[in-house]
Amino acid sequence: MKINEIFFSIQGESTWAGNPTIFIRTSGCPLRCQYCDTEYAFYEGKKMSLEEIVSKVQSFLGDYVCITGGEPLVQPASIELTKQLLDLGYMVSVETSGTMPVDRLDTRAKKVIDVKTPDSKEEGKFLFSNLDFVSPTDEFKFVICSDEDFLWSKSFVKSYGLAEKNVVLFSPSHSQVSPQWLAEKILTSGLRVRLQLQQHKYIWGPEARGV
Repeated sequence: MKINEIFFSIQGESTWAGNPTIFIRTSGCPLRCQYCDTEYAFYEGKKMSLEEIVSKVQSFLGDYVCITGGEPLVQPASIELTKQLLDLGYMVSVETSGTMPVDRLDTRAKKVIDVKTPDSKEEGKFLFSNLDFVSPTDEFKFVICSDEDFLWSKSFVKSYGLAEKNVVLFSPSHSQVSPQWLAEKILTSGLRVRLQLQQHKYIWGPEARGV
């Protein structure tokens, strides 16, 4: 696999936020979201065998592993890596855009599916067939950049009944809308969604890498 970085930090997102977590950031992504904060993962990285990756993970003390990117599912070996880590007893989450098939992912893993909104500039690439392979422990994330994004995301959540079956996370785009603005939108929407803040950016700052 081509790996951008492996590091140990505090999970800043999802319902696992706050947990010490081992992050495996894969290289490569077919999308170019306008707010992307990990553009360095598009191309940077080094080749590592699954054995080398697992060995590096085992050098840390954490029980949680987050496979992120980039887009992990661009690399088919991510499927086997996820299984191996689960078999070793790790709790594993896989962060994906939902634009790649998730049907082969081990059902023991938590999928965090980042649905791309209009302002991401990557709307319309979501694979709706992925909804057939979502389990109750999986989560949906929407990065909100504007009022249009909020209304679009609200409609998406309601149309597919996401909040009735899964945790839904609304996250403010860090430099575009404020947490207070999004919190107030959620409170008046009637939606059963969670406000998500990227905790790592508040701890180490928005430009820090490897955290």
